[in-house]
Amino acid sequence: MTDDLPVSLPVDRLVHAASAVFALVFALVVSSLIAQLATSAAVGVGVVAPDTNAFAILQFVASFVGFLPAVVGYLLITDQRDLVSASIPSLRELGLIVGSAIVLYGLQIGLLLTLREFGFRTGENPATMAAGDPVVYYAAMIAVSLFVVGPAEELLLRGVVQGGLRRSFDAAPAILIAALMFGILHGSVEGTAVEQAAYMGVTVILGAILGVLYEKTENVLVPGFAHGLYNAIIFAGLLWGVL
Repeated sequence: MTDDLPVSLPVDRLVHAASAVFALVFALVVSSLIAQLATSAAVGVGVVAPDTNAFAILQFVASFVGFLPAVVGYLLITDQRDLVSASIPSLRELGLIVGSAIVLYGLQIGLLLTLREFGFRTGENPATMAAGDPVVYYAAMIAVSLFVVGPAEELLLRGVVQGGLRRSFDAAPAILIAALMFGILHGSVEGTAVEQAAYMGVTVILGAILGVLYEKTENVLVPGFAHGLYNAIIFAGLLWGVL
């Protein structure tokens, strides 16, 4: 990102923070509408049935694919076509993707074990709950995580939100604010209020690492695929557990 940012007035920072919130809410609304339309159409023509793996996967894919038109719309509306930095990952960046995914997974395990030592547990993400045959579901979610969920979430949270904040904030606050928004985005998990808060806390820490990765590489596909590979590792573990 830009290292020589000019000193910004408080009003500039408020504007960019509000714009970041708007980008997130706008993307959630657009993706929700697209997911509803896609699933309703698929059910209507008999392609999928409710409460099945196919329905859940379609809804999941449509929701995250819906981030793309939302991001494009936001960039056009706000006239910030150059906001997101992306390029085909180099060999070095491919190494960073794999290494970062492993670090994220190891850190998550460490955080969960630490929480349990103090008597806390995190909520359960509904995405990990299969509606039908778990083998089919988890196998499909490995691919969906790597090629859809990770890149889509990072395009929005790191590319648009963090990138927009960096136009008036230094790196640390921009990364932290984007990570906090990332955590809030993952607040709707199964569990008590304390378990939901614990889940969001873990997500904020992981999001901050992804934010640093984007800051250092200036390539949103690096945290995108690192995030996707991290999620894919989780689903691979779940798949291993049911085989």
